[in-house]
Amino acid sequence: MVGTELLLGQTVDTNAAYIAERLAANGINVYFKATVGDNWTRFAAVLAQALTRADVVIISGGLGPTEDDLTREVVAAVLHRPLVEDPQALAAIERWFAVSHRPMPPSARKQALIPEGARIIANANGTAPGFVVEHGNQTVVCLPGVPYEMKPMFDEVVLPYLRERYGLAGALYSRVLKFCGIGESALEERVRDLQHSANPTVAPYASLGEVKIRITARAENAEEAERLIAPVQQEIVRRVGEYMYGIDEDTLEGVAGRALLQAGWTLALAESCTGGLIAKRITDVPGSSAYFLGGVVSYSNEAKVKLLGVSEKTLAEHGAVSAPVAEQMALGAAERFGATLAVAVTGIAGPGGGSEAKPVGLVYIACALNGRAKAYRFQFQGGREQVRGLTAQTALDLIRRHALGLSTEL
Repeated sequence: MVGTELLLGQTVDTNAAYIAERLAANGINVYFKATVGDNWTRFAAVLAQALTRADVVIISGGLGPTEDDLTREVVAAVLHRPLVEDPQALAAIERWFAVSHRPMPPSARKQALIPEGARIIANANGTAPGFVVEHGNQTVVCLPGVPYEMKPMFDEVVLPYLRERYGLAGALYSRVLKFCGIGESALEERVRDLQHSANPTVAPYASLGEVKIRITARAENAEEAERLIAPVQQEIVRRVGEYMYGIDEDTLEGVAGRALLQAGWTLALAESCTGGLIAKRITDVPGSSAYFLGGVVSYSNEAKVKLLGVSEKTLAEHGAVSAPVAEQMALGAAERFGATLAVAVTGIAGPGGGSEAKPVGLVYIACALNGRAKAYRFQFQGGREQVRGLTAQTALDLIRRHALGLSTEL
């Protein structure tokens, strides 16, 4: 991927993720990825190295008309080919400006230059064409950096070309299992022996508040892939299914919502340290009004007393961040909204406000059901954003577990 803006963090590199995902789906393994700025020397060194370790090198970016757009020049130099003006590419650029009723600047003509012998990839959404250069048994593909220009060019031209040129058979099919309430190390220990399989492969990886296991099979078609993936998935579920909440595109808030619907339950929230984050995630799900009645962001002690009926005595004796206050918040939310299940959170998100007795990251999450409440104590690590995110994730998992009958403490 080419562009100094990528190295500065000014632009997020979504092209690399898109290209890698589409290559994997077509049975093409991706082993290396590099990002280089708009510097001729470093760009040339990166490309030369890539050609020593890959059959196919795909470059995105650097095809524009400005001086810092260096892709065509660097590719031509590294492959020892002169740059030539392509009449078809030039005509397409001229048509683009004519249709746009804009004068074509002289610099735009640069975009019609390609390494000798390259094949043009037409760009229907911009002025910069892409191109493909065959270099012995290797291939260099160059595409614009603008995602809405790059994606159709890649899907409609590059992928069919690569499949034909290299006689690709089969593809990679993946399934992602999602877990909450268990750490990456603990999950990895339980499935470690399964990771020795060559086809399908099994790989755990973590994100905030959850762990995922990706099962990837190489197969000729989806049916064959399912035959390979299914028994491995069943074995993983047998071992750690109690922590698994979903597959592939499932979200925890979506799964929790479906569980509430299936149980015929309604939900209310009382949030302090999360400031409405749980309610936001719940209502991100279309149709959540069928089970979510509402919530209270009771950030101050006064709000806890007035809006949720928390006892001033309890606050004085135990403090706002405590199990008794969390339980009273949950009971108050259940009563005021008339909800089947209510969940309350109170904690210290930081960076300040902690003490030796109640450090930053201390959070109580309480669930109220059938007139009874129980608070759970957690000690989360990380900054303010991480603590709030982990609190919301854990609360959503508790909602899911209670609605599915996996928790019998209330």
